[in-house]
Amino acid sequence: MLVETLIGGSAVAGALGGYAVGYAPMIKPRIKRYRVRSDRLEFFRHVNLTGLRVVALADLHACRLWMTRARIGAIVEQANALKPDLVVLLGDYVSGMERLGRWTDLPMTDWSEALSGLSAPLGTFAVLGNHDCWRGGADVRRHLEEAGIAVLQNMAVKLRTTAGARFWLAGLGSQRAEKLGRKRFRGEDDLAGTLTHVRGDTEPVVLLAHEPDVFPEIPDRIDVMLSGHTHGGQVRFPYLGPPYVPSRHGRRYAYGHFTERSRHLIVSGGLGCSGLPLRFGMPPEIVVVEVG
Repeated sequence: MLVETLIGGSAVAGALGGYAVGYAPMIKPRIKRYRVRSDRLEFFRHVNLTGLRVVALADLHACRLWMTRARIGAIVEQANALKPDLVVLLGDYVSGMERLGRWTDLPMTDWSEALSGLSAPLGTFAVLGNHDCWRGGADVRRHLEEAGIAVLQNMAVKLRTTAGARFWLAGLGSQRAEKLGRKRFRGEDDLAGTLTHVRGDTEPVVLLAHEPDVFPEIPDRIDVMLSGHTHGGQVRFPYLGPPYVPSRHGRRYAYGHFTERSRHLIVSGGLGCSGLPLRFGMPPEIVVVEVG
C-alpha cells in the first residue's frame, strides 16, 4: 500500500508539474474583461468616454522556449482582433528567467518588432517594468520607440477619441527600478512630477504604473490605474490564493479590479513568467478595459 501510494503521489506530482511548466505558461491567453464607471468619466459631455476600449498587455517576459517571437506575434494578432481604441503595455518585456541563465534571453529586436504590429486608432503606449530597468532600461525604451510605441516615463499625453472625447494618459516610472538589497529598491517613479503634465481638472486621467503598490497614494484626480508586475501571484491555489506576491502590500492588490475612493485599479495577471517558467491557477491573459 505504501509503495502504491508513493507511486500514485509521484504520478500526480509529475502530472501537475508538467501542466504548470510545459502547458499552462504557453496556452493561448484568455481574454479578461473589466468595465469601469466614474463620475468624471461621464459627467462632462466633452469628456464622455463611454464605449472606450483599452487593451492592456502586461509582463511579456520575452524568452526562448516560453515566449518566443512567434508567440508574441500571435498575441499581437489576438489583441488586434479585439479592435481596441487604445493599446497599453504595462512593462517587463525582457526575460525574467535569471535563475535559468542568460540563454533564455530573446534579442530585443525580436520582441520589439513583433510588438510593432499592434494597431489602435489612438496608438500604443508603454511604461517600463522593473526587469526592463534591471536589464538596460535605455535599450528597452529605444527598441520600443523604434517599434513606434511611445514610452511614458513620468509623463502624460492628452488623447482625443474618434467621437471627440478627451482624456489624459499618464505613465509612471518603475517603483523598483534599482535593487538596493534583499527586498529593497529605489524607484524612478515621480507621481507628482507626472501629474504636472496634466492640465485642467475636468478630463479623466488614466495612469499606467507597472507595479500596483502606489495605488493608495494616487490622488482622486486619477480615475483609473492599470498595472501588471504581480502576475496574479503566478501560482494561485484554490481557496488559498497565491503563496507569494511581489508587492509591499502583500496580497492586497495581487490581481483583479479594486475600487477605493472612486478610483479604479486593475491589475493584470500578465502573459509571461519570471523566476521560473511556471504558472498554476493563473493562466496568461489579455486585459480589456471598457468604459461605461
